[in-house]
Amino acid sequence: MPALAGEIAIVTGAGRGFGRAIAERLASEGAAVALIARNRAQLDEAVAGIRQAGGKAIALCADVTDPADVDRAVSQAEAELGAPSILINNAGVPGPIGPIWELDMDAWWAAQQVHIRAPMLFLRRLLPGMVERDRGRIVIVSAIAARKVAPYLSAYCTGKIAQNRIVEEAAAELADTSVKIFAIDPGFVFTSLARDTMNAPEAQKWLPGMVARLKDVSDGAETAAGLARCAQRCLDLVSGRYDSLSGRYLEIPDDLDAIVASLSA
Repeated sequence: MPALAGEIAIVTGAGRGFGRAIAERLASEGAAVALIARNRAQLDEAVAGIRQAGGKAIALCADVTDPADVDRAVSQAEAELGAPSILINNAGVPGPIGPIWELDMDAWWAAQQVHIRAPMLFLRRLLPGMVERDRGRIVIVSAIAARKVAPYLSAYCTGKIAQNRIVEEAAAELADTSVKIFAIDPGFVFTSLARDTMNAPEAQKWLPGMVARLKDVSDGAETAAGLARCAQRCLDLVSGRYDSLSGRYLEIPDDLDAIVASLSA
């Protein structure tokens, strides 16, 4: 039997890159998946691929920072697929990029709407049902920027730090339930978003080292391998095997089995 047979998953930012790879992997393991993003064409392409491979998926266009859109998308997922038992919060933005004193503050705050407001909206909408059913697993796709000082990336770093703390807070509040939540770094992969970032004039001006590194990892085979590693990590965490790690931020090189073993040593 597939590992996720009977599970209902929601994946945000699912039209391309990490989100699409995660949605495809969850569907391949038997989950029915609601893919959420703003780009209808990308969503339709992703859903068509999943269905062609024998999986079950639906496309839901929504702005993840808008409460009404989030409620509508989740309600539609519930109506068409059933009560969600998995949430992968993957939607993200890389910018704005540059010195704090030169940034457009509206753009900086808009980034926090995606990093912070969006996962909070989904948690607020989904957790009551998960807690009532005493069943659910959530993965917030954070980044290594959450634990690093990266000049000229204040919006991104601040948002990712906040995501990790939201996961810690939620895990503490969910401690007496079977609902588990994790934060992950997806890895350094040349996605479409990475390409957009690499080509942005502000990135080329303020982050030449990162741009050069992105060029070094732009090989198609390495991109596919990196996406697969992230999707596998999400699958591992929503499988239930690592529930004792709820509340933690985890990176791709982390040995989950070793961490679990250390907890009982």
